[in-house]
Amino acid sequence: EVQMVESGGGSVQDGGSLRLSCTASEFTFADSEMGWYRQGPGNECELVSTIDTTGDTYYTDSVEGRFFIFRDNARNMVYLQMDSLKPEDTATYYCAPHSECAGEFCCDWGQGTRVTVSS
Repeated sequence: EVQMVESGGGSVQDGGSLRLSCTASEFTFADSEMGWYRQGPGNECELVSTIDTTGDTYYTDSVEGRFFIFRDNARNMVYLQMDSLKPEDTATYYCAPHSECAGEFCCDWGQGTRVTVSS
């Protein structure tokens, strides 16, 4: 079973920045559209951002202009740069292959990394 490994979370103040990283030992990111998801207090698994194999990106409205997704295929890594963080960004963040997951199961591919933003 493929497991994503997310890292880079932490506790920051309102307006702070974090960079999340995602990798997996038995999955080739270069062949897949990858997504970052988050699960907040309501427990819903929310799509945050995606990057496809050509580098095209998508961002949910609430993070547009603050978050930036990018990938390093040589290192089999996907990143989420999060700037101007807000308390409502507080959640556990997960990565998953976007085309291979649906709904809440997109937050089941790894342990996630916790982000806490305080005001």
